[in-house]
Amino acid sequence: MSHAASRRDFLRLGAGAVALGLPTGAAVGATTGRGNSVILVNLTGGMSHLDSLDPKPDAPAEVRGEFGNIGTTVAGLRVCEHLPLLATRMRHFALVRSLSHRENGHLPGTHRLLTGAPMPNQRITDLDNVLSRRDWPCYAAALNQLRPRADGVPNGVTLPHSLIEGPLTWPGQHGGFLGPQHDPMVVTQNPNNPAFRMDAFTPAPGLDAPRVIGRRSLLEQIESGGVGDAAFRQHQQRAFEMLTSNRVADAFRLDHEPDRVRDRYGRTMFGQSLLLARRLVEAGVPVVQANMGIVQTWDTHVDNWGRMKNRLLPWLDRALTALVDDLAGSGLLDRTFVACLGEFGRTPRVSTLPGESIPGRDHWAQVYSGLFAGAGVVGGRVIGKSDNRGAFPTSTSYTPFDVGATIYQALGVSHDAEIRDVVNRPNKVNAGEPMAVLFQNR
Repeated sequence: MSHAASRRDFLRLGAGAVALGLPTGAAVGATTGRGNSVILVNLTGGMSHLDSLDPKPDAPAEVRGEFGNIGTTVAGLRVCEHLPLLATRMRHFALVRSLSHRENGHLPGTHRLLTGAPMPNQRITDLDNVLSRRDWPCYAAALNQLRPRADGVPNGVTLPHSLIEGPLTWPGQHGGFLGPQHDPMVVTQNPNNPAFRMDAFTPAPGLDAPRVIGRRSLLEQIESGGVGDAAFRQHQQRAFEMLTSNRVADAFRLDHEPDRVRDRYGRTMFGQSLLLARRLVEAGVPVVQANMGIVQTWDTHVDNWGRMKNRLLPWLDRALTALVDDLAGSGLLDRTFVACLGEFGRTPRVSTLPGESIPGRDHWAQVYSGLFAGAGVVGGRVIGKSDNRGAFPTSTSYTPFDVGATIYQALGVSHDAEIRDVVNRPNKVNAGEPMAVLFQNR
């Protein structure tokens, strides 16, 4: 049997629903505290802070936009009128209104969000800034090198798709310079699709767990002489572990959830993705990245208010509150850090693109907002402040690097931990400082 044939036969064990970026590697660096879970709710394209979490009702019309605002369960805190469910759950959340950085481009901005680090050797154009093995590793990839596991549960899952548009694949989504063996698993189907299923975890008819184990033993005997590359054999090992473990496979069985639960999250891609994120955390996956849309779903240069009112805000409002309600009800919120933000905000002025008739807002990284909950976050408060136009922070600001350091802290990993690239060069895992203010009573 050729090595190529053995690969094909192995892949037939389960194909199609996920891309198995499976973890391998030796532990490197120090960890601190207990290992928790993180759900990163990625508002792809950059949500307008002015039309969601940081309204400016007293600003001129060309700044404040079209929406009204409503009170919340936190005295003095008001949010957009199209977030009514969130308004009643603010006791769980710390709302940070002074996130800030200086990168207004989608690709490098997303790299900062997904890795907690600047883009190494940032390139000149978007066509240059695509996904690369020069990228900093995403959180799941770094965790996989620092804390490898061999129980059939991946250290990270990205869902419901990768961030790709035309010739551009957004950077920061995989293992970067750590190598492909540390890439997270990527779901490649919309969980709201009635046909959604995880065939990659279902052996072909007639292949039960004992037969899968038998095939693994046979494959090991055939390739014991060193045929093929070691990295691929490591992928095989991890895939076999997942195929013979029910923990992850069961998490993808959304049909096991009662209809009333699925309805609470909303029968949308947003809703069912966050339901799946909850189930993956319950199965022991430490890092789940849930992309709320394709790469520019929240990139509202055109029809900002129509898109946000009719689709984006109601979908997010329903899904995010259902997620936090369920995590709080089960006790998982105590050890699951939830971060909901995009790569930046939107301009503190209404604008209309050339050739368009419906106005929107452009990119704005100088100040924007994010929601944080769980794993010790003290909820029911606002942290930071923007000026009266929502243009710049007027208090201590926090960068995506600080968000990244906080994510690592929630995972029990020191932001000073050391990771090593494919040629064994050491690197500090993160460029920021943990946001201690999230966990402090005032």
